[in-house]
Amino acid sequence: MKTPLIYKRWPAKHPDRIQLYSANSPNGIKVSTALEEMALAYEPHTVNIFEGEQFTDEYKSINPNSKIPAILDPDGANGKTVAIMESGAILIYLAEKSGKLLSSDPIEKNACLQWLFFQVGHVGPMFGQFEHFDKFAVDKCQDPYPKERYRKEAARLLGVLEARLADRDFIMGSGYSIADIATFPWVRSVKEICRDEDYLGMAEFRNVGSWLARCVERPASVRGINVCVLV
Repeated sequence: MKTPLIYKRWPAKHPDRIQLYSANSPNGIKVSTALEEMALAYEPHTVNIFEGEQFTDEYKSINPNSKIPAILDPDGANGKTVAIMESGAILIYLAEKSGKLLSSDPIEKNACLQWLFFQVGHVGPMFGQFEHFDKFAVDKCQDPYPKERYRKEAARLLGVLEARLADRDFIMGSGYSIADIATFPWVRSVKEICRDEDYLGMAEFRNVGSWLARCVERPASVRGINVCVLV
C-alpha cells in the first residue's frame, strides 16, 4: 500500500490504529473525547494551527478544507484506509464503527443526529464568532454591532439547550451520546474564554451548567480535553 502523504509530516508509530490529526480546540476535543469514550485505539498527532500546519500539502491530502480535526482509519470499510474530515462526520463514523453513543433505533438515531447538526450548524459557528469578537477582536473592531449580534444568538442557543435539558441529564433522554460530545466543548469554551461571563448570562442557564459539569467530569472527557494540546 502506498504510504499516505500525511505520514511525511506526522509519521505513524502505530499505523494499524486510527490516526487523529487535531488540536485541543472545541472541534478537536469532540473527536479525542469520542475516541476515548468509545475505547478505540488511536494515535494522536498535534496540528499546530497557530503555525499554519493545517495549510500544508500533507494535511490537505486528507482534509482539503484545512480545518482540524481529521482522521485516517487504516481499517475502514472493506478493509480500506479511509480519511474523514469534518468533526460531525467523524463522530457519526466513529459511533457506527464502535456501536456506541448513537442508538440503532431509527427514531432515536434521527433525533440524536438532529441535535448533532444543531451543534454543527448553530452552536459552533455562533459561539465561535461570539468568542472572536468578545476576546480576540477587541482591539480590531470597536463597533459593538457584531459582538452584540453574536451575543444575542449565543444566548438564544443556550436557551434552546436549557429547555432541552429541563427534564433530562443529557441531550438525549436515553443517555450520553455524540450529541453531548459535540456540544459540551463549545459551551465549555465560551464559558472559559468570555472576558465577562455575566455579559452572556451563563449563570441563568442552570440546566446547561449542570449538564456541562456532568459532561466535563467524565473520565473520557478529562482525557480527551488533554489530547493534542497546543502550548
